[in-house]
Amino acid sequence: MVGNKTIASVVIAVGVLILLASALADIVGLGGSPQVFGYRQIAGSLVGAIIGAVGVVLYWWAGRET
Repeated sequence: MVGNKTIASVVIAVGVLILLASALADIVGLGGSPQVFGYRQIAGSLVGAIIGAVGVVLYWWAGRET
């Protein structure tokens, strides 16, 4: 059975991956001009950061239950 800490770790990893993919989209070639940090990159970075923060809270919460 998958534990709560494992699920929280996956949520953190997904959040970090979304954040990095959004922030580095221009460098990787997925975005437009590398000189402009567009609104989609900002939105993606915020969503990734929020998901990662939720994962951190879940991880912390799972540690308190044991």
